[in-house]
Amino acid sequence: MNFDLNNLVRDNVKSLLPYSSARDEYKTDGEAMIFLDANENPFENGLNRYPDPRQMLLKSKISEIKQVPEKQILLGNGSDEVLDLIFRAFCEPGKDNIISLPPTYGMYKVLSGINNIENREVLLTSEFEPDVDAILEAVDANTKLLFLCSPNNPSGNSFDAETIKKLLRSFKGLVVIDEAYIDFSNVAGWSQSLDKYPNLIITQTFSKAFGMAGIRLGMLFASAEIIKILNRIKPPYNVNELTQQRAIKGLQDYSGIKQQVIDIKNERHALSKQLLQLKYVAKIFPSDANFLLIKVDDADHRYMELIGKGIVVRNRSKQPLCENCLRITVGTALENQNLLKAFKELES
Repeated sequence: MNFDLNNLVRDNVKSLLPYSSARDEYKTDGEAMIFLDANENPFENGLNRYPDPRQMLLKSKISEIKQVPEKQILLGNGSDEVLDLIFRAFCEPGKDNIISLPPTYGMYKVLSGINNIENREVLLTSEFEPDVDAILEAVDANTKLLFLCSPNNPSGNSFDAETIKKLLRSFKGLVVIDEAYIDFSNVAGWSQSLDKYPNLIITQTFSKAFGMAGIRLGMLFASAEIIKILNRIKPPYNVNELTQQRAIKGLQDYSGIKQQVIDIKNERHALSKQLLQLKYVAKIFPSDANFLLIKVDDADHRYMELIGKGIVVRNRSKQPLCENCLRITVGTALENQNLLKAFKELES
């Protein structure tokens, strides 16, 4: 495809010289050294030194698991930071625009507002699929980014692969596929297609399948050229030492993570079957995520009833195409049993 990344980068970013930290200028090879270069407190407590600004050990672990080369990985303080970096690198405030597809993850709209970028919203179809023609009609010369959340939040479905291919081939800007829930999907993600589509960016997270929401760690996979641009503008120590250590430790038990994903998918299937037996549940949408979107008779009423029973779900009724819909995260087997018990006790 005819794609020139240089045409998308903001002019000020092209000429930007990134901050060079002490740990960038001297890269240790493991030999014991006396470090007097970064104005750190010299008294060792395990955290008195700055963290690796490039997170190389952590990236090597992620590269092994995700089968993405280290040079094509960027890490951030949660997925929200890496998403923000995309805006800051490629979108000129007050001039450029992006396209998002409601109902979808709300941070795309928030980040567009923070960065003074127009957010052109193109509704998904009634089947929660991207409307290719409507998306391409919304594009103009200043459209830089297209956000695809797949599996989608809040609907839970993975977008049709042929639809995504059409957009990757037709959209002249960068296509950002948010794969926060990809580990729960029954279809393959797009990380192995990076070399085929130079305009593809993928974001993933440690918050869902990896069970580490508390450490705030997001992943971005893209071409080495895109990664180089984003590295120019990222803060020098954006992923702290505790986060790096905890992530590395967690990945050492990757088999345990995969088993938890299997358990959640099994619970998702069982929960869906049992919820469908409730007379006030009108529909359960297909899900490739760790949650279910269900349509009920009166979402506001049912939400408050569950609150009264000590169970908190998410009322998504105000989202487009989600009238009277509740989003329910798949819990442990015991939590799901308690949920079903509470649902069955609700007044008719």
